[in-house]
Amino acid sequence: MGSKITAIEYCFPEKELTNDDLSIEFPDYDFSKVEKKIGVKVRYIAGQNETALDLAIRASLKLLEKIDKSEIDFILYCTQSPEYKLPTTACILQDKLGLKTNIGALDFNLGCSGFTYGVSMAKALINSKQASNVLLITAETYSKYLNVLDRSNRSIFGDAATATLISYSDEEMIGNCLFGTDGSGYDKLIIKNGGSKNEFSFNPERISYGSGNCYTDNELYMNGPDVFNFTIDKIPPFSEELLKVNNCEKETIDQYIFHQANAFMLNSLRKKMCVDTDKFYIDLNEGGNTVSSTIPIALKKYSLLNLDDNEQNIMIVGFGVGLSWSGGVIKIKNKL
Repeated sequence: MGSKITAIEYCFPEKELTNDDLSIEFPDYDFSKVEKKIGVKVRYIAGQNETALDLAIRASLKLLEKIDKSEIDFILYCTQSPEYKLPTTACILQDKLGLKTNIGALDFNLGCSGFTYGVSMAKALINSKQASNVLLITAETYSKYLNVLDRSNRSIFGDAATATLISYSDEEMIGNCLFGTDGSGYDKLIIKNGGSKNEFSFNPERISYGSGNCYTDNELYMNGPDVFNFTIDKIPPFSEELLKVNNCEKETIDQYIFHQANAFMLNSLRKKMCVDTDKFYIDLNEGGNTVSSTIPIALKKYSLLNLDDNEQNIMIVGFGVGLSWSGGVIKIKNKL
């Protein structure tokens, strides 16, 4: 008994935010630097009345063109942009998609490590015979959490949703996964207000940080240097652990597809890990950092260009808010 990633679909909102658009808002900054260093040319931004669930529905409907929806028997919904504080957004998605009612459905709150967590959970559900076809959703609208004057984060983050079908397979195509957590860094990427700890403020203090950026405690704050240092410190040795637990040699990995945080960070990881450029996927040009959706989007794009019944070993690793990281080694034979 095993499991495999069968198909992936994704969608962006219609509204584009280009570097030229940002240059109009911030005329004193050269956004060509963003494209060169961070790797982002355009990101997509949810409309005022458009939610992560709306994007999730669109991505799911694209996926359901490939499978009889009656075969879906579990929904895993990864988001930090829930429709409501309660109920669970996955329950709403079940109804919106017209799926059967004798299925499981749950949300889990994770950011950039969310997809790899979800793949591992889906594998466990299938291998324990609790499900045969798991619909894994990632959906975020971080743009709604950003201060209009937060130039740095607005240049990095975009909104998106993905739908991934993980199914029963005679051959195990999803290898062993590992996880890491360091909650002492919880405040490195955080929205302080609006939860149980701190109420949403109707008159929040504007806080300056970095080089001319602003935010309030109602909005997202990211300590970029600390997140970068955490990533460079944790992820290279973590990747070595993944090789060992999956009985792989470095040379047997055909492609490394990591969370697409930004090109500078990814290139720094690649160099520290001594991986050739053609084996280390970097593509943020269209969409930017879409949080939990970056890895499935990258997997989809990579498979369309590089796979045609030629099995490949791919290491997937997510890392970020939490602080949290996770990953595994998967096999893919076909275009997703």
